[in-house]
Amino acid sequence: MAKKSESNMKNVAVSRYGWIVLLMSFVFVAIIICIIKIKYVEGSMWRELGRIETVKKDREIRPNRGNIYSDDGRLLATSEPLYGIYIDFMSEGIRPDTLMKYVTPLSEALAKKFPDRSAGQYKKVILDGWDLSRRELAQIERNRKEGSNKKVNIKSRYVRIIRPDINYLDLKELQTFPFLNQRSNRSGMISEEKTMRLKPFGRLAGRTVGSIYKDFSMGGTSGLELKYDSIIKGVPGVRSRQRVQGRWIDVVEVEPQDGWDIKTTLNIEIQDMAEKALYNKLVETRAESGCAIVMEVATGEIKAITNLDRVSEGVYAEGNPNAFSYMSEPGSTFKTVSLMVALEDGVATPQDSIYVGNGLFQYKGRVVKDHDWRKGKDKAYQTVAQGMYSSLNVVIAKMILKGYEGNPTKYVQHIHDLGITKKIEWDVPLKGKEGTAVIRFPNDPSNPWSKTTLPWMSFGYETQIPPIYMLMFYNGIANNGKMIKPFITKAFMKDGSIENEFETEVINPSLCSEQTLKQVQDILRGVVTDGTGKAVNSEFFPIAGKTGTAMIASQGGYSGYFVSFCGYFPADKPQYTCFVGIRRPVGSPSGGLMPGAVFKNIAEGIYTKSLVAQPINAPKDTVNSLIPVVKNGSFKNTEIVLDKLKQKYITPTEKAEWIMANTIDSSSMKIKLLGNMDIKPGVVPNVKGMGARDAIYVLENAGLRVNLQGAGKVKDQSIPAGNKLVKGSTITIQLN
Repeated sequence: MAKKSESNMKNVAVSRYGWIVLLMSFVFVAIIICIIKIKYVEGSMWRELGRIETVKKDREIRPNRGNIYSDDGRLLATSEPLYGIYIDFMSEGIRPDTLMKYVTPLSEALAKKFPDRSAGQYKKVILDGWDLSRRELAQIERNRKEGSNKKVNIKSRYVRIIRPDINYLDLKELQTFPFLNQRSNRSGMISEEKTMRLKPFGRLAGRTVGSIYKDFSMGGTSGLELKYDSIIKGVPGVRSRQRVQGRWIDVVEVEPQDGWDIKTTLNIEIQDMAEKALYNKLVETRAESGCAIVMEVATGEIKAITNLDRVSEGVYAEGNPNAFSYMSEPGSTFKTVSLMVALEDGVATPQDSIYVGNGLFQYKGRVVKDHDWRKGKDKAYQTVAQGMYSSLNVVIAKMILKGYEGNPTKYVQHIHDLGITKKIEWDVPLKGKEGTAVIRFPNDPSNPWSKTTLPWMSFGYETQIPPIYMLMFYNGIANNGKMIKPFITKAFMKDGSIENEFETEVINPSLCSEQTLKQVQDILRGVVTDGTGKAVNSEFFPIAGKTGTAMIASQGGYSGYFVSFCGYFPADKPQYTCFVGIRRPVGSPSGGLMPGAVFKNIAEGIYTKSLVAQPINAPKDTVNSLIPVVKNGSFKNTEIVLDKLKQKYITPTEKAEWIMANTIDSSSMKIKLLGNMDIKPGVVPNVKGMGARDAIYVLENAGLRVNLQGAGKVKDQSIPAGNKLVKGSTITIQLN
């Protein structure tokens, strides 16, 4: 019986084992079938899905846009990465207890670093974001339970924590703050990188340097940024993102190629002088617009170029490229062209006398008028040189009629031969006829001459010559007859090395004979010493040039004036040529008093900064009485400077960090450094009398944002000293 039972148990075990083997065989076959199906039948689909889920390809790597530099290597435009800071409150790694533990110290740290919000405001933003995420999750769960497909608008995944975009250094510091010093999946912090184009010198040379679109990929919109966009924007790279062990990592497939840098010819100091001088005169004359260009005589390098347009009453800003786009009649600055042509062709000499009378000359039914004809003064005869000094239209018109009335084509051809109508490729993007000079031939079928074109052309009408061409021509006179192209782009650079350097381009190696050139140079000097340019004359160095006043053609008539001055300095050894033009000023138009004054300010500024070889010594009897001007500010720094100058001073009786200064003790001739400026926490400090650096330090240290205007020392502040301090407020300080 026992044997039978044992045999039955064995049969049952074998039977069960057989069923298990059979079942496992079926499972094995099923697995094999699935493998075959997945690999061969559905293989392509699963591989593509896997690639999509684990690899994201063809993500662009933005290259660094090239920098733009001044002539001495200072930055005019550069790119800086900035970061917008957000928190994803839906992040699965955020632990509520950790957030609540650190929300207060985090808020305090944020308020100290970014004081435009208080610690309480930061805390509210964070807690509101957290509460919003809980409500959104609850709504999602309710929709799920109700079987609703209604989509919940999730806002808590992208809550902005800090208002301004911050730089990389601030970002790294932020990542050390409480709660944010965790991994991103635990803190939920998102840093969204943006690239901003910065101009360290603000609006200086803004129109020439240009600007770019907010979307970097669209490139430049104006100026050098647009002209050389293809060179400075670089070539994007390619990267893919792969999911490895639940984390995404970047894999660079094609490295980006950063854009080349541009080195310009612009000089920061000269540019600043030109902009300030022109701006002030435009405000004074309430003009519509203006331009000023400074060019280095020997090289053709443009050291300053400013184009200002009125945007509101008393306010001007960089707008149109006026130096190239003033396609108007130049007026009397063109008389120098007529003079050179006539002298070179032997039509006249500087000593030739021409009858002027009362300044009116009728020619074929049209009257040529001198600027002072209303005075009715009989000037009788004037020499050609005197006619240039006084800018007499009658003298120039009669001189050109005498030589070319029978063959006007010869006159126009000679002007073209000078090179001032040559089409030139400029460094800035232009439209249509901008940047070209238009001087018609008598037989031009598209725009034929009138019977009076010749005399009017001789003194700068019935032509279109932008300021840049007049500058180029006058520079040729200063450069011993060699006319060269003005240019702004000096070189293209890569990683600090020059890849392509631009050389001086000669337009005309010799404008005229040495004799003619000397005569023209002497006459241009006489315009400043004895003629319409007297206001431009400097007591420090000789200046040569010519004034210009032209009515502006408008809708078949004339409306307003374009006044200009073009010349060079020092006249005996020319270093710089400068053109200044002002369009539609209010008041009596004058090329000498309006643009001439701007020219003089620029010239004397450059001369005192860079052309004076030796400093002028003060008389010996005054040396001991010269006391340096000391601004209010840091006591420690003031002491260092005065000790270096070996200047005696009286220290304050009490220890002070910030002092008032420059009160002079009459008995000892010492500077008295007065006591503490009493800078208290919680109130707006008094920074009047301080220099810019100390004032900015004190105000920003107090938690204020500073808007700086002017130069020198602080004369006014928009928020009075002693007012209750509101951190994050903006205060404007005016310097003089």
